[in-house]
Amino acid sequence: MPSIDQLMLKALRLFRKLPINPLNIGNTSGRFLEYFKGFDKVEAVKGIFGEKTTEILSNLKVEFSNINGYMYVDGAEGCIVISKNYLQNGNKTDIYLDLIHELCHVKQFMEGKELFDPKYEYVDRPTEIEAYSYTVQEARRIGLTEERICQYLKTEWMSNSDFRRLAKSVKVNTQKPHLKLSGKNNTTNPNSTT
Repeated sequence: MPSIDQLMLKALRLFRKLPINPLNIGNTSGRFLEYFKGFDKVEAVKGIFGEKTTEILSNLKVEFSNINGYMYVDGAEGCIVISKNYLQNGNKTDIYLDLIHELCHVKQFMEGKELFDPKYEYVDRPTEIEAYSYTVQEARRIGLTEERICQYLKTEWMSNSDFRRLAKSVKVNTQKPHLKLSGKNNTTNPNSTT
């Protein structure tokens, strides 16, 4: 039986094939560096794309969606789709880490990798483990604690056992006794950087 994220992906792909996609009404789009100026100078981003970072980000389409959520790479076009609400109200550190994560997926897309391989659950997909591993490395570099990294990794659609499996795959310690597993949506100050 298909998982919920597989069914959602199928529905999104069907909508995208329509001549007028109702999910895109009111969306805006542009090139990544128009909105995220200087991101091509970020070491973590240069670590993904190397010498072609500026060229790739200058040509990368980014779409801002009215649908609530976070962000993802469109599996058909390879562009990044970002919830306007998340961009305006989300935790700035989470947004930064999500951009790093999604840029890993852009590179995977460019390499021809299957981003939404239905043979795997979300937390077991090789593309997710690769992107989360790189993102966790960046989270540690900017000084996040293991507890804060766990809060970043845990999303509302992920069970605790899925979260622990993902954390183990990306080598994040979940053994702190005071660890809250409520995820991104439990941030009390959306503008906090920790």
